[in-house]
Amino acid sequence: MHEQAMAEDRPTPERGAAPVEYLHSLDSRAGSEDAADIAAAIDSICQLRWDLVTRDELLQVAHAYYYFSVQFRENLEVACRLHPGDAKLQQLHREECNTDNLSPWPVLSLPGERLDHDEFVKRLIYFYLNDRSELVDRLGAAYLAAVRNMDAETRAKSIASYEDGGLSRVFQAMLRAPCWQGAGQQAFRFFLEQHIRFDLDADGHGSLARHIVPDASVLPLWWAFEDLLVAAVPALSVPSAE
Repeated sequence: MHEQAMAEDRPTPERGAAPVEYLHSLDSRAGSEDAADIAAAIDSICQLRWDLVTRDELLQVAHAYYYFSVQFRENLEVACRLHPGDAKLQQLHREECNTDNLSPWPVLSLPGERLDHDEFVKRLIYFYLNDRSELVDRLGAAYLAAVRNMDAETRAKSIASYEDGGLSRVFQAMLRAPCWQGAGQQAFRFFLEQHIRFDLDADGHGSLARHIVPDASVLPLWWAFEDLLVAAVPALSVPSAE
């Protein structure tokens, strides 16, 4: 699955109706073709069948997202190493890693507790394991291995495509899931809603990554993310009745 996702010759996804402001933001930094292709890859995830995800499957989504969150942190660390004097990236690192901006949350984090954001997700999934957890762990390990084999420049560029509107669009799509009852589900919803706010605030995380220029090299990272989600929760790929 992930070997295919990382392949250079994967067809460009169909271009969907990405928000005009998102395309404009990308287009002002990347070339217009690259901007449209990145937006289309994000669209493809947003258009998955989030409306079909059950209460239990939400935890599988969170479990798959944990591995994405690990690669996000690692890619941010790569970006900081490539650009050691970049104050904005350093600030972004402080707000994503060893931070108390997700604390407190019942059971998962104490008042004032500092932790990496992927650690918060790790805690919520391991408190609420389900019968697909072993499979998702295998999928996630393969996904991380594939990402870690990518070159440092591409991994650094991915941060801009994630933070400057890309992930907030995916999180908003995930919130279309109809059922959030349960402690783990509520913790994941809190995580998603907080990150939408972090990224879209005027002086938020999007503004801290916007100076990094993304290009088509980041597409395999988005494709691999979608493949991971669909493999973890096959209902996401059920064709629409329309």
